[in-house]
Amino acid sequence: MREAVIVEAVRTPIGKGKPGGALSGVHPVDLLAHALRALVERSGVDPLLVDDVIGGCVDQVGEQAMNTTRYAWLAAGFPEEVPAVTVDRQCGSSQQALHFAAQGVMSGAYDLVVACGVESMSRVPMWSNVPPGADPFGPGVAARYPDGLIPQGVSAELIAAKWSLGRERMDVFAAGSHAKAAAADFSAELAPVAGLEHDESVRPSTTPEVLAGLKPSFRDPAFAERFPQIDWSITAGTSSPINDGAAAVLVASAETAARLGLRPLARLHSFAVTGSDPLLMLTGVIPATEKVLRRAGLELGDIDLFEVNEAFASVVLAWLQETGADPAKVNVKGGALALGHPLGASGARIATTLVHAMRERGARYGLQTMCEAGGLANALILENVSREA
Repeated sequence: MREAVIVEAVRTPIGKGKPGGALSGVHPVDLLAHALRALVERSGVDPLLVDDVIGGCVDQVGEQAMNTTRYAWLAAGFPEEVPAVTVDRQCGSSQQALHFAAQGVMSGAYDLVVACGVESMSRVPMWSNVPPGADPFGPGVAARYPDGLIPQGVSAELIAAKWSLGRERMDVFAAGSHAKAAAADFSAELAPVAGLEHDESVRPSTTPEVLAGLKPSFRDPAFAERFPQIDWSITAGTSSPINDGAAAVLVASAETAARLGLRPLARLHSFAVTGSDPLLMLTGVIPATEKVLRRAGLELGDIDLFEVNEAFASVVLAWLQETGADPAKVNVKGGALALGHPLGASGARIATTLVHAMRERGARYGLQTMCEAGGLANALILENVSREA
């Protein structure tokens, strides 16, 4: 089987996903087009050689409808002959795009392919694809879960309760994410757009004491009666914010990279996807991590850097508690609590950050994993091959 390698990875800065946010005036098609142009320019490849463009986007409605990835490629000015598709695995959509891209290369279906993602949460608000009164689950799911499914914020609260995480511990973790992001150098991965040169949601002054003053975001009398074990401790500070952003990764076969004179940054080593309890919903990162390590034939201690998407502080803290991973190796440049979580872009964004962090630190193996709505998770292991050059 052929090897799939990442030869370039780039992202836009992440803007605040609200009216007046730095990227709120940029159409999502143009936002992704910007990342695609930067990817092609930095790699120096002829865009006509790209076999396919696979993009992730969650709320595929309104300005993000009609196969956003295809129109972003065209908006970037690239050849009409190159196809594109947009996929949805919820928050892991662009990580799934990367899995599909690599698997296509490894199988021989592709030689050169782009994996990417975008979400403009200021222009296409979350849940825009579910009109009022619509039931996205149907009677079959209602029959299987007669008490009803719950919002992600309540799932995050259930995780905090199950793992006895506590408000203070989550506030400390969130403040640490901002501190790491504020201290990090992202220049190698960023393609500034619309005057935004830095991630807009990072707050260097955030402290646990500041976060302690925030009120719980998801307290609900109906759920409080149903789940008496919940202390209602998740706040806006320990939840990922609403954001706009895009990211893109160029994947090639090792042979194609050599033929085109492209320097591989990392080998796409192993992949895993899992399903888990749709009520807890966000815990799939735990079995996904175990599964991808088994597939790779590696142990937790072999991994030098981890990226675990910070959808909520409780998700990463529960993952740390279950896996026993070294916290010093996790989200070393901060995570979504600080940088932001533009849903469909986050998988490619995390991969971009991980690839560059591995190269900067000389790390051999990196593992990224993301929780997703419905009780899903992706996991991916990268191997740094730039160390061999």
